[in-house]
Amino acid sequence: MNFQRIKAVAKKEFLHVFRDPRSLGMGIAIPMLLLFLFGYALTLDVDRVPLIVWDQSNTQASRDLVSRFSGSRYFSLRDRTDNYRDIVQAIDTRDAIIALVIPTDFGRRVDSGRETSVQVILDGSDPNTAAFALGYARNAIAGFSRDIVVRQIRRNTGREPRLAQLEVKPRVWFNTDMVSKNYIFPGLIAVIMMIIAALLTSLTIAREWETGTMEQLISTPLKGPELILGKLIPYFTIGILDLVLSVLVGEFIFEIPLRGSLPLLFGLSVIFLVGALSLGILISIVTKSQLVASQLALVVTMLPAFLLSGFIFPIETMPAPIQVITHIVTARYFVIILRGIYLKDVGLGVMAGQVGLLAVFAVVVLALSIRKFRKKIE
Repeated sequence: MNFQRIKAVAKKEFLHVFRDPRSLGMGIAIPMLLLFLFGYALTLDVDRVPLIVWDQSNTQASRDLVSRFSGSRYFSLRDRTDNYRDIVQAIDTRDAIIALVIPTDFGRRVDSGRETSVQVILDGSDPNTAAFALGYARNAIAGFSRDIVVRQIRRNTGREPRLAQLEVKPRVWFNTDMVSKNYIFPGLIAVIMMIIAALLTSLTIAREWETGTMEQLISTPLKGPELILGKLIPYFTIGILDLVLSVLVGEFIFEIPLRGSLPLLFGLSVIFLVGALSLGILISIVTKSQLVASQLALVVTMLPAFLLSGFIFPIETMPAPIQVITHIVTARYFVIILRGIYLKDVGLGVMAGQVGLLAVFAVVVLALSIRKFRKKIE
């Protein structure tokens, strides 16, 4: 293998990238756009749930209950009403996701120590948000009920009640504030790198075939592995630049904690990047068409990376057959690696399995690309 020839091919590809604004935009601008777009827009936190209240009792007890909701960071009191028609309208227009209806006799029953109830209406079109909102509502009502019991015991006995309680002392490791962006951002880096790397290199070999320059390259002493490696180097450089920018954006803009080793992060990213770039090269060799190659690269990388990597949807909750399929999605292993480094400061020993699979994928796909290219030019 002649490194001078590899250098010449890499220089040619660098010139093409710098002279083509679309390639630069696809390689640098689009990853940053996706990073900011998903970083700001995508969140799994459910708080400030829009609330509408119909207080038919209008007593001190009912106002205390409403304050349990309005004073919580999990609810945002948007409106008060005196009929069901407004509640239906608010939920239909998404002005409210949850409604609290307090009956007329609520205050009297509370004061007399009798059992009472309130109605909670939820918009179930978004089941995830509705489930969280219902849990928050139950906690608020349970806290209100507990205070009523304590007041009644104090009033009847004249003494401060001593209630046996099971106290929970939670301790959250790694993501102590339980902020979803700290969980999403590392996975987002993996997904973007997978998509952009494969999409960029999927156009390289196909472009040579379409423009008719492949025959000229074949007629030179240039060998297949030299051509492929020379093609990979410029886009590998762009991939590393994207990774640097992503880490800086996470650190200084989104304030994502990086608890692990930065050299380990970059070292393992190199392995993943080689595999993703080689996959794009393989697609380019097989299709020999830029249009088909770009479409196939998006299908092969974007859908699996978003849906089957564990980036958003936990793999453990997927059906068993789908969980089996996720094992062939390399972004799955890189998502685990990045989250382990970012949030848990885990070392190479803990992630040895994922790193090994990434390395095997990179070597196999690169070797398959070289072999497939040799067959194409024979």
